[in-house]
Amino acid sequence: MQAYATKIRRALHQYPEVGFDLDRTLALLRRELDAIGVSYTEVYGQSSIVATVNPEKTNFTIGIRADIDALPMQEVPGREYGSRIDGKMHACGHDAHTAIALATLKKLHEMRDRIDCRVQVLFQSAEEYTTSGASLMVRDGVMDGIDCIVALHCDPGFDVGSIALVPYEQNAVSHGFRLHFKGKNAHAAEQHRGVDAIMLAVRAYTSLEMMVAKEVAAREPVVFNVGVIQGGTANNIVADSCSMFCTLRTYSSKVDSHVMGRIKAICQSVALSGGGEFAFEEVKYYPVVYNDPTVTECLRDSAISVLGTERGGLQRKRTMGGEDFSYMTQKKPGAMFRLGIRNTERGITAGLHQKNFDIDESALEVGVNVFTQFVLDHMHGIKDLPPVGHIV
Repeated sequence: MQAYATKIRRALHQYPEVGFDLDRTLALLRRELDAIGVSYTEVYGQSSIVATVNPEKTNFTIGIRADIDALPMQEVPGREYGSRIDGKMHACGHDAHTAIALATLKKLHEMRDRIDCRVQVLFQSAEEYTTSGASLMVRDGVMDGIDCIVALHCDPGFDVGSIALVPYEQNAVSHGFRLHFKGKNAHAAEQHRGVDAIMLAVRAYTSLEMMVAKEVAAREPVVFNVGVIQGGTANNIVADSCSMFCTLRTYSSKVDSHVMGRIKAICQSVALSGGGEFAFEEVKYYPVVYNDPTVTECLRDSAISVLGTERGGLQRKRTMGGEDFSYMTQKKPGAMFRLGIRNTERGITAGLHQKNFDIDESALEVGVNVFTQFVLDHMHGIKDLPPVGHIV
């Protein structure tokens, strides 16, 4: 499946699409699924496809998820298969995720008579978007008939030909939000007649950083960052509006709730004390990605049988990055492994979301083989599998 997966990955990489606007990507998937001969539906979520191997089997259903969208960023020029769309790039490896899932589907369909379970492959839109494609699929019931679900993510932190995974919390709760401060315009020479919204935002920023440093227990990993501050129109006008675009990351929904409550309270207090107003806008929310320990151990065993202990059983550190696969693992037990794509000798070392990001494409067949082995190993079910995923 190496040649097939490489062909698909390069076709996707050259024509990246963002969010839910995935016409070309979806057309490629439909064409390949029709050629493979599997049934599929587009009733779940938006701009997403679910394809099924052995739809008649109901004893056990394994889900495999792949995100299919790209990022709004410019790729470094000069690559043979580089992006041909200005300002768009597969800089997070979703083209590889999709190619691996499609090649796995093809392989499983060809050997379907040997497989005593149903397999559903979820090609999901908008993982990198403000509205989560996974949340929409879950809303529409995509997880209702699935017993467990697995996924992968490319990882330049590991050498090609290896995978890594960790049980329990893997990715953090990811909260994206804007803090809006409203003041009153005035001429800069008569500042006393206005309310400076930029000043309100700066006072709030300082107070929020102090709150995170002093009020959150050191044993609780928390990341708070203000990535954008926007306000004002001219140097001689007191700004009547200013906003901060922020992110909050933690492994605990309880900590997330507490810190978010304090953020709102502090900003409200700052605005009132300065004579202004405050409004909160939630932009994006991903729950924690929880690797069910039973599914994780089963996935590790399958990987070791494919790659050996040294390459198939690597332990990965948890990350403060967000991932909307979390919506699926809230419903049913699942696990995500990290696929090594780094090749130092070839200069393939760039991190995710960088303009020179690339993968060693020999990783594609590794992903296919691990997914396939997992299905073969567990097509009769998984002992002691919980009926639902991680509820937070």
